[in-house]
Amino acid sequence: EVQLQASGGGLVHPGGSLTLSCAASGFTFDDYVIGWFRQAPGKEREGVSCIDSSDGNIYYSDSHEGRFTISSDNAKNTVYLHLNSLKSEDTAVYFCAATYALGLDPTLYPYWGQGTLVTVSS
Repeated sequence: EVQLQASGGGLVHPGGSLTLSCAASGFTFDDYVIGWFRQAPGKEREGVSCIDSSDGNIYYSDSHEGRFTISSDNAKNTVYLHLNSLKSEDTAVYFCAATYALGLDPTLYPYWGQGTLVTVSS
């Protein structure tokens, strides 16, 4: 059974940083692309970044203006999303998900973890 466990959210001041983790289990890690998405209150879910751990290919959306980076630790079956220079508009529930090809269309991701809440506030 494919399982994804997102963690690392919390309350952070504007300009601060957080690192989110997505621990994967129940499947061969290298066979899947892991993506990060976020959903702010009253807004649609949007893609942030994704990584193909088999070859290191990465894709970013433009929504975070280069402030976020994605990385993976294949030995730990974990993908990280490093959030830097956070703004209030980054407040959202962040989700990780798994699919078969690089991209950020949420409808193409069959496997989802629960979200982790990031709140950016002074």
